[in-house]
Amino acid sequence: MLRSPRGKSHQIKEVTANSIAAEMGVEKGDFLLTIDDNNVADVFDYRMMTAATRLEVLIKKPSGEEWLLEIDKEEDEDLGLVFATEMMDEYRSCGNKCIFCFIKQMPPGLRETLYFKDDDTRLSFLQGNYVSLTNLTDEDIDRIIRYRLQPINISIHTSDAKLRTLMMGNPLAGEALAVLDRLFAAEITMNGQIVLCKGINDESKLTQTLDDLVKYLPYLQSVSVVPAGLTKHRNGLYPLVAYDHEDAKKVLALIENYREPLFDQYQNHFVHAADEWYLMAGEYLPPMKAYDNYPQLANGVGMMRLFLDEFAEEMAKSKQKTMISLSAPTVISIATGELAYSYIKMMSAQMEAAFPGLTIHVYPIINHFFGGGVTVSGLLTGEDLTTQLKGCELGERLLLPVNIVSHDRQSLLDGMTVTKLQNALQVTVDIVESSGRDFVKAIIRSK
Repeated sequence: MLRSPRGKSHQIKEVTANSIAAEMGVEKGDFLLTIDDNNVADVFDYRMMTAATRLEVLIKKPSGEEWLLEIDKEEDEDLGLVFATEMMDEYRSCGNKCIFCFIKQMPPGLRETLYFKDDDTRLSFLQGNYVSLTNLTDEDIDRIIRYRLQPINISIHTSDAKLRTLMMGNPLAGEALAVLDRLFAAEITMNGQIVLCKGINDESKLTQTLDDLVKYLPYLQSVSVVPAGLTKHRNGLYPLVAYDHEDAKKVLALIENYREPLFDQYQNHFVHAADEWYLMAGEYLPPMKAYDNYPQLANGVGMMRLFLDEFAEEMAKSKQKTMISLSAPTVISIATGELAYSYIKMMSAQMEAAFPGLTIHVYPIINHFFGGGVTVSGLLTGEDLTTQLKGCELGERLLLPVNIVSHDRQSLLDGMTVTKLQNALQVTVDIVESSGRDFVKAIIRSK
């Protein structure tokens, strides 16, 4: 058989016990070369190729010996191979120079991974990341369409090609918007994001952008509008100004002009404001039905509404469980960002009323590390927590949200370990998952 020129090989990190691969003698440290004589570029090629019921898999042993395995299996039955990286490829980095880029606003000395700017459509499909479209080739677009990689989350920012080029600092940014037409024609589901910068792409520019994007319904199923995050580390960067209370009210009013008319026509509100706008404006969050099943949840749209609803449901269940009782006075503490403080305080008060003997101290932490304009809990550091909680009544446990720590839950954004934080504050630190249900359970769990 005349074989195709070899592409890259993929080292096998692990072989699942009792799997097809294990039964055929594939081992940790072997390499995957080809499937059905085709090179495997990444995890998507691998998934599509191994969905077949009959295939030939070429494996290379560390000794250099090659095994051609003929496999008969059930459709979509997994081979049992685990590779060194989830993507089976390197992540694509971002070549844009966005005027609002948060990574450029971070001080040195943080975890190395925090400075990597990804712009990879595969991560959009796998993890919900937003991509700019500026580094896609025709082959990439064809592959998205062929494999039906959807939804694709796209950072749009503006429909004005010249303005998008300015905002993203990339001469290709304007023409990249044409990719929307190709994805729409192929009926690929998309979500859009608009990072709003005061005086740049808001007001009439935002109106024009939303008018232009409506034509992509229903495949562009949602567009979120989020405020640009600004830190105090902006020396030498594009001059941007933070939004204030009155600005937030105007943004919400503009967005609301679209939502109900679009819902009447498409049964889809389409345009969604990030939670920050409502909290900044001091307005009530919309009810669950206004979020259209939360297509933009990972982008901070509806996260607080979902949290509140989950909290209410779990509270109703917990109060019915006679097994839950606080036999002795229980004092705990919660640290959160300034943005969510009022809601966390309100929910804590409800829990204190429901469970006599429970005392909850809620502390809003000012973000001195990044600057007071950054108010979300996920960007709090060990330094700010230690400094501001020192000497406070923390009780038996200090509860912190899971988005405050690294993936392994060992350290915070500035590198301080959870163990060091516990030692500094002399309190047990509990990391709480991100749902309202977990919030309730974490507070009333047995000591």
